[in-house]
Amino acid sequence: MNVASVLKAKGRAVATARPETTLKEIAIQLAQKGIGAIVVVDDRDEVVGIISERDLVRAVATGSNEVLDKPVSEGMTRDVVTCGEDRTIDELMEIMTKGRFRHVPVVEGGKLIGIVSIGDVVKNHIAEVEMEVSAMRDYLSTG
Repeated sequence: MNVASVLKAKGRAVATARPETTLKEIAIQLAQKGIGAIVVVDDRDEVVGIISERDLVRAVATGSNEVLDKPVSEGMTRDVVTCGEDRTIDELMEIMTKGRFRHVPVVEGGKLIGIVSIGDVVKNHIAEVEMEVSAMRDYLSTG
């Protein structure tokens, strides 16, 4: 299974923000949408960063009382690891585990086309394992 199949099942909607969006606005969006990260894009919709709950907590913990009025560009992760639709779930799981992050934007031709979370990866990995177990049971019961 690959990223394209994950996006087909979950959809391609991605919460995005511009670099000038305040950290307070980011916190509100994360809470209202019940999501863990927002991709920061420029005027050409190219990925310039990502802000996660973890980044927001880090900014609040190390900042002054006015930190929530600062732009997301000051609290986001700039070196964003992205992937294409052709990546397998196993490859993505390894990338996320090694990098210790939970969200990977999906990019094709320099443009943002989706996002995959660790929850999506785990859900699809479990589905693959369940299919293998079912196939093995079928095989054993006919033998």
